[in-house]
Amino acid sequence: MSPALRLVDLTVSYDRHPAVHHVSAEIPAAEMTAIVGPNGAGKSSLLKALMGLAPRIEGRIDCSARRIAYLPQQAEIDRSFPISVLDTVLLGRWSRFGAFGRAARIDVEDARQAIEAVGLSGFERRSIDTLSVGQFQRVLFARLLLQDADLVLLDEPFAAIDAKTVGDLMGLIRRWRSEKRTVVAVLHDLDQVRHDFPHSLLLARELVASGPTTRVLSPENLLRARAMAEAWDDQASACEMPLRKTA
Repeated sequence: MSPALRLVDLTVSYDRHPAVHHVSAEIPAAEMTAIVGPNGAGKSSLLKALMGLAPRIEGRIDCSARRIAYLPQQAEIDRSFPISVLDTVLLGRWSRFGAFGRAARIDVEDARQAIEAVGLSGFERRSIDTLSVGQFQRVLFARLLLQDADLVLLDEPFAAIDAKTVGDLMGLIRRWRSEKRTVVAVLHDLDQVRHDFPHSLLLARELVASGPTTRVLSPENLLRARAMAEAWDDQASACEMPLRKTA
């Protein structure tokens, strides 16, 4: 099976200073892959690059997925807008009806089923600003269900949520894997990665290792990643990409 994603000499930069530096790796299709590494290793920047959201991207990203769903960190989402749980989940079908269209009956029914699937039946009319962190994360997962994506990108999906919610949402992720969808998640809990994610990519701005989790998360690789992160100089000169030859 061909990989879901192939990264070729990928560099992601902010103000020409690299957050991800010359990374080449493959992420297998229909598998659960964790992106791990020290704080500031470029994990979230890599996900943003896969969505085309980073300001400067060099190298190449080959993607075989037809539809991609992306869950950013909760801190990046404004919950002050007065919108209900049901309407938030329906945004997963935005591509169908757009800004001025109207959700069809089947979309509303699918949204209600997704809300039930994440354990929030009866919350449809609740405003999202009244929800706990864990409840809101369930809403965001319900929205992902409506997107019916081949590739699901999750940025720290379990940050600051309770163990019960983590367990329930992991059940959804395993369901996606059983449906042959590809899941890529930025995670910090290495015990959870070892237990639940067969494939991993270890970053420290540069690639340390990628492949089966048991091999990637070796003590030697983790020590190397930490040393690389501590040695990184944020004040270094801007990254100069090589000029491409023209015919």
